[in-house]
Amino acid sequence: MLHLVWIFMLCLLQVSSALAASEVVSTLDNQVSVAVTIYNQDLALIRDVREVTLAPGRQTLAFRDVSARIRPQTALLAAPELEVLEQNFEYDLLSPKSLLEKYVGREVMLVKSHPTTGEEQMEKAVVLSGGSGVVLKVGDHIESGVPGRLIYPDVPQDLRDRPTLTMLVDSRDGKLQQVVLSYLTGGLSWHADYVAELGGDDTRLDLSGWVTLKNESGATYRDANLKLVAGDVNRVPEQMDRRRAKGMVMAEAALASGMAEESMFEYHLYSLGRPTTIREKQSKQVSLMHAGDVRVQKEFVLQGRDYYYSNRAGELGRKMKVGVFVELNNTKQAGLGQPLPAGVMRVYKKDSSGSLQFVGEDRIDHTPENEKIRLKLGDAFDVTADRKQTDFKKLSGFSRYNYAFESAFEIVLKNGKDEAVSVRVVEPVPGDWQIINESAPHKKETSGTAVWQLQVESKSSTTLTYRVQVKY
Repeated sequence: MLHLVWIFMLCLLQVSSALAASEVVSTLDNQVSVAVTIYNQDLALIRDVREVTLAPGRQTLAFRDVSARIRPQTALLAAPELEVLEQNFEYDLLSPKSLLEKYVGREVMLVKSHPTTGEEQMEKAVVLSGGSGVVLKVGDHIESGVPGRLIYPDVPQDLRDRPTLTMLVDSRDGKLQQVVLSYLTGGLSWHADYVAELGGDDTRLDLSGWVTLKNESGATYRDANLKLVAGDVNRVPEQMDRRRAKGMVMAEAALASGMAEESMFEYHLYSLGRPTTIREKQSKQVSLMHAGDVRVQKEFVLQGRDYYYSNRAGELGRKMKVGVFVELNNTKQAGLGQPLPAGVMRVYKKDSSGSLQFVGEDRIDHTPENEKIRLKLGDAFDVTADRKQTDFKKLSGFSRYNYAFESAFEIVLKNGKDEAVSVRVVEPVPGDWQIINESAPHKKETSGTAVWQLQVESKSSTTLTYRVQVKY
C-alpha cells in the first residue's frame, strides 16, 4: 500500500508546482522594508515594500503574509512598470476543516489501520459532508465518524496557508522591480501608560511614559519603521475611499532618533527612531517619554450633590470620604510641556523604608501642551466630613417651575493628620440661587457651583455653615 501513498504525494507535488508556475508569489523573503503607522482606534496603515520579478504581460501576483485583518478595499499597489487590473483577498486559510469542506463531492483516499495487526489499508472514498461531521461514500456504503485518516491529492487553488492578496497585473517590464503595497488593517492597537513617582512632600514627581503595542492582525512585521498617531481620526464604517487611503499614505513623516513627536494635520505623530519587530499575537512596550522634577499640587475635595437643595434631608452623611487629587500643569515652566496621548497614569511613592508603594491611578485624555492634568488618586483616610441639613422651608410656588426654597447646612471637616490640610468644598446648587449667610466666604466658580476653601488644623476640625435660597 505504501507505493500508493508515494503516488499521491507525487501528484500533490506536481499540482503544487503547476500552481506555483501560474502565479508569481511574493513572500517575506522578498521584503525590502515595512512601515507601520498605528492609530488609537484598532486601525493601522501598513506600507510593505518588496522586490519581484515579473514577466512582461498579464499575470497574477500573490502577496503572502499580509494582515489577516486587512481592509481589501483600501489596498494600493504602486510600481512604475505595473498596472493592477484586479485584486482579491484570499482569507479562506488552510486547515483540516476547510480542506475537508473544499473536497465535498470529490474523491480522497481513506487510510484505515487493522485493529489487530495494525496493517494500513487504503481505499477510495467520496466526501459527502464536511460540516458538523465527516460523511464518506466508500464503495457501495456510507460511513461517518470515520476511524482513520484522509489523504488528499492536492490543495485547492483557492485555499491558502497564509493570508494572501492576489492581484491580476499587467507588467510592462520583465526586470526586477520594487513594488509598494499600502493598506489599512485592524488588529493593531496601542495605548499609553504612565508611571509617576511622587516626592516626599507631594509637590514634585518624576514621570515616565510607555507605549503598549498589541498585534492581533495575523501577520508579523519584521524590523518595521514604527509610527503612532495620537488623536481621534474620523472613520466611515466599512467604507474607505481609495483616495483617502492614498492621502494617509502620503502623510507619513520622516523618522527621527528616539520616540520623536511632531504635529500632523490635527493629530500628533510619534516616531520610533529605530526599527522594531512586531510579532503576531505579541504585546510590546516601547519608551515614550520621561520628565523629572515636575511640579504638582495635592488637593483634598469634598464633593456635594444638588438634590438636597429642594427637599427636606436632615442627616446627609457622617465620616464622608474626602477625595485626594493631584494636579499638574503640562507646561515647560512646570517641568513638562509636551503633548501626552490618552492613557492611564499610575502614581507611586516611597515609604519610610524606601520601597515604592502604589497610591492610585487615573485615566487622562489626549492632553496638549499648556493644559492641566487632574488625577483622582483615591479618598483620604484621615480627613473626613460630617454633613447635615439644619433647616429647610418652602418659600413659594405651586409647581416645579416656580418653587422657591430656603435651606441651611452644616459641614464639619475633621483632620486626623499630623499636619494642617486645606479642603476644597464643592457644592452644585440648582436653579437661581443666592447665599444668604455663611461662616466663610464662597466663590461662585460657575453658574451652578459654590466653592469654599477651608483650612483644617492638625488633629482638629473646622465647621462650615451656610444658608441658601433657591428659585426654579
